[in-house]
Amino acid sequence: MAAKKIKAMIKLQVPAGQANPAPPVGPSLGQHGLNIMEFCKQFNEATKEKAGMILTVVITAYEDRSFSFIVKSPPAAVLLKRACSLAKGSATPNREKVGKVTQAQVQEIAQMKMKDLNASNMSAAMKIIAGTARSMGVEVTQ
Repeated sequence: MAAKKIKAMIKLQVPAGQANPAPPVGPSLGQHGLNIMEFCKQFNEATKEKAGMILTVVITAYEDRSFSFIVKSPPAAVLLKRACSLAKGSATPNREKVGKVTQAQVQEIAQMKMKDLNASNMSAAMKIIAGTARSMGVEVTQ
């Protein structure tokens, strides 16, 4: 059995358990000829226990119009906004700080994202998360 030929890799951010054919899911899958409703059903089933979180999903579209997908952890920015209970980050992060997170919260977020980060150890992962916080106008405190 020969391996299926990959047609495209599609990366989306979709709320867990709430995928529907509306944008961004419908148009991005439709242009590759994939069954949108089938993806929505499978994704919602796989992510129903994480309801409310925005998750990154990488969809592999094959030339025979079939697909497979991998659900990754939520984006760091979403986790930081939840930790600070913010609606959005700062428009001018260098001047206007909109929230604070502790080192412990940064470590907790880094542990959640560790498998999806390009970091070899926990301190490197924490630096990545702290950098995201800084670019959102969130201050990291001791």
